[in-house]
Amino acid sequence: MITHIDLLRHGETEYHQRYCGSTDHPLSPQGWAQMWREAAQAGSSWQRIVASPLIRCAAFAQALGQLHSIPVTYDARLREIHFGAWENQSAADLMHTQAEALACFWRNPVRFPPPQGERLFDFQSRVLATWNEIVTQFAGQSILLITHGGVIRVIRCHVQQHPLERLLELEVKHAEMHRISISSTAVTTDSPAL
Repeated sequence: MITHIDLLRHGETEYHQRYCGSTDHPLSPQGWAQMWREAAQAGSSWQRIVASPLIRCAAFAQALGQLHSIPVTYDARLREIHFGAWENQSAADLMHTQAEALACFWRNPVRFPPPQGERLFDFQSRVLATWNEIVTQFAGQSILLITHGGVIRVIRCHVQQHPLERLLELEVKHAEMHRISISSTAVTTDSPAL
């Protein structure tokens, strides 16, 4: 029995150059086009869609589910990490005001989280709790998980046994699909940037 889970990051948002972890920005028109294009190219017949409730994921999940009559559920634990004081700020702006803190975060986000931000181990715990439930509940099915770059990186770190403090090394582009196949004997990934 093989379970296929496709991880799809949301497309570009109206404020795509900002840290908008828990800030609820919608997809831009380009972001919508990116999502439709990637879903069409995947050519997969999903039996269920599970999505983050943030609008940049939820709106597309709802539209895709309605178009193909696929049940959609939302799980708040699939929200992006909360960036605290950096929410809704760009990296360029932070380089002027908090360059050293930003550089430390990029080097090791486990040890140097954003000020007042969600701790990476807490984020990992909530994401992997959901991941394990999805793997168990939908065993043998084909699932589309529509979520955020940070969530996908945490899952890939877990599956690929990649150190969590180096998760920013894993590239996850807007509207990019990453497939994970799970059998009773092995886990395989088919990702554009391994």
